[in-house]
Amino acid sequence: MEEQSQFAQYLAVLMLLGLAIIAPFSMILASMLLGKRGKDNRTKDSAYECGATPIGEANARFSVKFHLVAMLFILFDIEVVFLYPWAVVYKDMLADPATRNLIFGSMISFLVILFAGFIYAVKKKAFDWKN
Repeated sequence: MEEQSQFAQYLAVLMLLGLAIIAPFSMILASMLLGKRGKDNRTKDSAYECGATPIGEANARFSVKFHLVAMLFILFDIEVVFLYPWAVVYKDMLADPATRNLIFGSMISFLVILFAGFIYAVKKKAFDWKN
């Protein structure tokens, strides 16, 4: 009797799994049977760029500078993610004298490390777009 009740508990999960497997294949099959088939031609298969004829390859390589600037943006974006909530609750945290210096010191150390990274990026000319 206990085995039947255990199977009954998993029956809904098995039905959902079956539905998850059958649904995509049935949708693809229905699309193939009921959908209109278009004729392939060179114009339809070419890349569309706002009505202009595409020039060059679609897989253009980006400069390393682009990726460096993107990583620097992520770095300073993460700074805001950490700094904003701290600034919102900082006034409430000052009420507790035991953690007052710890909270302030941890944020100052975070900003010092971040500022050191910023100075390093400036000295390496990471923000210079012309080179």
